[in-house]
Amino acid sequence: MSGERRRLLVVEDEEHLARGLKLNLELEGYEVDVASTAKEAGKRLLGPDAYDAIVLDVMLPDFDGFELCGRLRKAGNFTPVIMLTARSAAEDRVRGLEAGADDYMVKPFSLDELLARVRSVLRRRAWEQETAPAQRATRRLEFAGALVDFDRHEVTVRGEPRKLTQLELDLLRYFADNPRRVLSRSELLEKVWKLRGQGYSRTVDNFIVRLRRHFEEDPSKPRFFVSVRGAGYKFIPDGQGD
Repeated sequence: MSGERRRLLVVEDEEHLARGLKLNLELEGYEVDVASTAKEAGKRLLGPDAYDAIVLDVMLPDFDGFELCGRLRKAGNFTPVIMLTARSAAEDRVRGLEAGADDYMVKPFSLDELLARVRSVLRRRAWEQETAPAQRATRRLEFAGALVDFDRHEVTVRGEPRKLTQLELDLLRYFADNPRRVLSRSELLEKVWKLRGQGYSRTVDNFIVRLRRHFEEDPSKPRFFVSVRGAGYKFIPDGQGD
């Protein structure tokens, strides 16, 4: 990652938490702006100053973080989003990821873990920006009636356009670069998320669910993104088992 300061937007209406996040992120060397409502955040994100990542609370006074994240993705803004919420129910986690969030943390959370996740999404963003398209292994992918252009960030599935987040595309590209090879959760975490350790394996599972919903005709019976019990996942481009 280059030495320039990374710009973060914290969207949080609890004043004391917003101040604490801003202070600690600035101590890490980031340039940080704060918005207390979704509308204020939207104005900042539509402005000329780009952000490298967004820390987004779900519960906001005007409309919630799920809706804001979904609007950003529909508008073609794929700035990495780490979503914060006091709700720990599995359906809320899934809703956040489906809205296009790159990560999801439940309050109260460890500051060290949040900082680690911010570093992780920024490493992925830096890699995407700094790696020339010619250096990337897979630039286009066709399978299951889907056409994926990684350079243009364009995806169609059986003729219908789909909006994938940058992290979804990064994960799909890694699968495309390693067809039919069993990929462990730890390998995917290290290569795609730039994380080490076992504490994030559920994140991988959630993103596999997202890819299945995008590309599988019956996500409950996957043919292309298959589980290998006790080992990880395997991408089968033709949908035909070994």
